[in-house]
Amino acid sequence: MLQIKNIAKKYVTGDLTQTALDNVSLNFRDNEFVAVLGPSGSGKTTLLNIVGGLDRYDDGDLVINSISTKKYKDRDWDAYRNHTIGFVFQSYNLIPHQSVLSNVELALTISGISKSERKRRAKDALGKVGLGDQLHKRPNQMSGGQMQRVAIARALVNDPDILLADEPTGALDSETSVQVMELLKEVAKDRLVIMVTHNPELADEYANRIVKLKDGKIINDSNPFDIDNSTVATPEHKKMGKTSMSFLTALSLSLNNLKTKKARTILTAFAGSIGIIGIALILALSNGVNAYIDNIQKDTLSTYPISIAKESIDMTSMMSSMMSSNNKDGISHDLDKV
Repeated sequence: MLQIKNIAKKYVTGDLTQTALDNVSLNFRDNEFVAVLGPSGSGKTTLLNIVGGLDRYDDGDLVINSISTKKYKDRDWDAYRNHTIGFVFQSYNLIPHQSVLSNVELALTISGISKSERKRRAKDALGKVGLGDQLHKRPNQMSGGQMQRVAIARALVNDPDILLADEPTGALDSETSVQVMELLKEVAKDRLVIMVTHNPELADEYANRIVKLKDGKIINDSNPFDIDNSTVATPEHKKMGKTSMSFLTALSLSLNNLKTKKARTILTAFAGSIGIIGIALILALSNGVNAYIDNIQKDTLSTYPISIAKESIDMTSMMSSMMSSNNKDGISHDLDKV
């Protein structure tokens, strides 16, 4: 059960303060299809991002299964997104050089799941969205509707409690939009689906609850869900789970990425080699010039040697000579006066 309690969010740019959400409160059932409608700038996407942990609220609380997120740190938010939330975006956000199977499997890599289990789950998820026979295609070989199905499969492969869809039909034609909406409606039978859309016709036809926003406030809720707070446990701060990727998995992904981008890898290696060779050449020339200068100096000094002789000076005789000379000068001066 998801609860949004008095959520407030503001964006400050210089002297301008934009209120995205103004004391919004909503309770969601465990399995329902909720469509969020409203004009641009009404706070729809901000609400979706806060529920998904992509943005932070300024005030209020987000409670999921009696777990408060007030004290969440970055690692807690990562675990929340990984174990509880599935995302479906308008632009699909698929990796173009990876296969369909790899794109879906990628969502499981930070969950510490073995490679064989990841592949099995990814195949099952693609089978549920009707793409079980197109596992090895790449996104650029598929239509917009098929890519959106891949995105939905990727969002469902972790079996999340909540599926968030941001304009999932915005880039699709009418016929494909209907197919995607039918799929989301089917998904909503056993989990919560929250969809942001500008299309009220699709919302009226497929969603069983419509929430309308305007200027950061809820102006209408077609099927509100009221909770008796006396029967609900007090929200506590708990961890949603761990997010980890083994060293071997990270290394495997890196090597796979290098393989799929062979031309880029070769060019990068070539450019790096030129840089290393250039630095080595400059250091070699510098050392060679310094050695040459040292040799020239040694040869020059050996041709014209400098002799240093040691002499002693008798300071006593020198002082005596100076004193006797001064006495003679004094006597001569006195005789001149006489």
